[in-house]
Amino acid sequence: MTDSQSQIPVTLITGFLGAGKTTLLNRILTERHEERIAVIENEFGEAGIDHELLVQGEEQIVEMNNGCICCTVRGDLVRILGELAARRRAGALVFDRVVIETTGLADPGPVAQTFFVEPQVSASYFIDAVLTLVDAKHAMRQLDEHGLAQEQVGFADRILISKSDLVQAQELAALQARLARINPRAEQLPVHFGAAPLERLLDVRGFDLNAILDIEPDFLEDAHHAHDDAIASFAFRAEREFDRDRLSENLGAMVLVYGRDLLRYKGILAVQGLPHRLNVQGVHMLMGAVPGRPWAADDRRASTMVFIGRNLPRDVIERGLNDALVPEPAW
Repeated sequence: MTDSQSQIPVTLITGFLGAGKTTLLNRILTERHEERIAVIENEFGEAGIDHELLVQGEEQIVEMNNGCICCTVRGDLVRILGELAARRRAGALVFDRVVIETTGLADPGPVAQTFFVEPQVSASYFIDAVLTLVDAKHAMRQLDEHGLAQEQVGFADRILISKSDLVQAQELAALQARLARINPRAEQLPVHFGAAPLERLLDVRGFDLNAILDIEPDFLEDAHHAHDDAIASFAFRAEREFDRDRLSENLGAMVLVYGRDLLRYKGILAVQGLPHRLNVQGVHMLMGAVPGRPWAADDRRASTMVFIGRNLPRDVIERGLNDALVPEPAW
């Protein structure tokens, strides 16, 4: 749990229409008895925006209607989070974490950006993880027809596959392989009527810039795929250190040019002159870098950076990063 003076963890539940987001939310609320959870629900409706605070049992539930949380009611999201934090500080509300359930038509990117660009939000909250529900029965068609479905997968820290009992084993395996190609860094978990191990869903710290990044070196070995998905991922690796100034210039230019199409990117970088790893993570055009673990004397000072985005020019990005490396000795 968090105390009243610390940042409040936020879990973002996303996924295409009918994937089971509300079922998962209800399961979390049912099983997490030791905590009080503030819930923000966003659905389309004919009524005007109405975020009256409803107290139901141990949960504080806020309803946001008639709009998508990533666009028309984003300002209301900022205001609601501010109101919740203020009432918590005043002792009028008691809650340990926030869960946001978005409409199936929401892009999680702008929602996540709110926690970076709005000072009154970032002062009180941090995104713990993005949980994306995927409907095994309909996901292949949704991924083919809707770029938004791909973006929801690409943004995930955990991919929760629902309705897997409705498909054949080979269909499920093909879906899992495709999801892994779109987003290899997200753990995939089966979820049956909302049942999933909560210790894998809460307190993930998947979005924490200060967390130690652990990127598996061989997670992209299978590059073959049969689907031409707009959202895809790749990893850049280097055995030489980066030049600090050139790295800063290159990353700045990359974000400026391709930021709208960069869903998530993170890495552990070796920078010349720094005694510690540099942990870099970004969301679209927002990027942060913090010191990581110190390099030991016998460590191999290598770098790995992962990119997940829409139609990214891998060759251009890799060429720029290679240009930012310290030149090899002439001898």
